[in-house]
Amino acid sequence: MYAVIETGGKQYRVQEGDVLYIEKLGADVDSTVTFDQVMAVGKEDGVVVGKPTVDGAKVTAKVLQNGRGKKITVFTYRAKKNSKRKMGHRQPFTKVQVESITV
Repeated sequence: MYAVIETGGKQYRVQEGDVLYIEKLGADVDSTVTFDQVMAVGKEDGVVVGKPTVDGAKVTAKVLQNGRGKKITVFTYRAKKNSKRKMGHRQPFTKVQVESITV
């Protein structure tokens, strides 16, 4: 069984046991989070697609880690204007493991 969930403005296809890096949630490590925005659920007998979400479906996951990703360099400049700016960015994330999918 699999499900398509939406969190942080992105959609993810998940199964039980999957580990995901998603946008930062305000949850502590070793706590449980529930995703109610389930767009579709795939079972052995077919796929159930929601309009826009599947009623009564939810995905529970355990928070494994909160952290920040690798640093990227953002360099902005304007040609022929002697204007430039160099910045860095580290995107915060939450690492979760899917425990169950219920319909």
